Amino acid sequence: MIDLPWDDVRLFLAIAEHGSLTEAARHLKVGQPTVSRRLGELEERLGYTLFQRSVEGATLTAAGERWLQPARHMAEWAGELLRTAERGDATPSGVVRVSAPPGVAYDFLAPFARALRERHPRLSLEVSSRVEYVDLARREADLALRTRAPTQRDLLTVASLSHANDAFVAPRYRARLPEHPTLAQLDWIAWAPPFEQLSPNRELAAMLPGFRPAFASDDFIVQRRAAEEGVGALFLGLVQHRFSRRSELVPLGLELGEHGRSSLHVVCAKSALGVPRVRAVAELLAEELAWAQRASDDLAKNRASRPPKDP
Repeated sequence: MIDLPWDDVRLFLAIAEHGSLTEAARHLKVGQPTVSRRLGELEERLGYTLFQRSVEGATLTAAGERWLQPARHMAEWAGELLRTAERGDATPSGVVRVSAPPGVAYDFLAPFARALRERHPRLSLEVSSRVEYVDLARREADLALRTRAPTQRDLLTVASLSHANDAFVAPRYRARLPEHPTLAQLDWIAWAPPFEQLSPNRELAAMLPGFRPAFASDDFIVQRRAAEEGVGALFLGLVQHRFSRRSELVPLGLELGEHGRSSLHVVCAKSALGVPRVRAVAELLAEELAWAQRASDDLAKNRASRPPKDP
């Protein structure tokens, strides 16, 4: 009988889903030689190979393909077991891991951490600022802020925020534009590869045939700095929340059609709300999004009622 520890299954999944030993090592936060050694030991115990290695990466063998679905189920149940074990502690304490898009992490979650500490001094946040979705069922994060509502049956939307979108520019750039600029007259700031298929590139490509950004970066902070320096326009949500800072960027009041509104959702695995520390953060996030919904709606109404100004 083969002894198959969970760590070996986790190693297998990391390689299978990242496509290389190097990326798997980065995900597992260990060295690449360690991943290579552990995989070799696992395959030796099994008596067959799970991956074909090449300079391009690691691809599943036929035997590895048979492993994939059961291993994914095992990962989901491992996350469920950990959440069940934590329900015995009724006091919210410890680290809560939250994943969010870079802009949301920078503008909202970082200052939200202070409010959380004031309400729950024994709780702290670990924020993963990333464009890719994490697997909440496998406990890669406790909570996620996403721009799309989940469709998986084991995930739950805790709270949502709907907001208007606009093009935001620095005053010095606004002064160079016509009174009522069109989308095509703007120099757009957007995502660079490998994220060029993400929002707002996706929306801008739909509205502007042949769209190419005037400035692109794979880092949101770099994009925002470029907008503040007057390089071009940044596609952002018209959102007001309790932690909003005074910004150098001003909205242009553009008509964006079907892309004029977006949403933000707080998502978690259904079973995660049974964990006191996760529930405490989820409830506070829901409070803040409810405040932000009211404030953002008022902001949009006030802007809509103002007469247009000359640049």
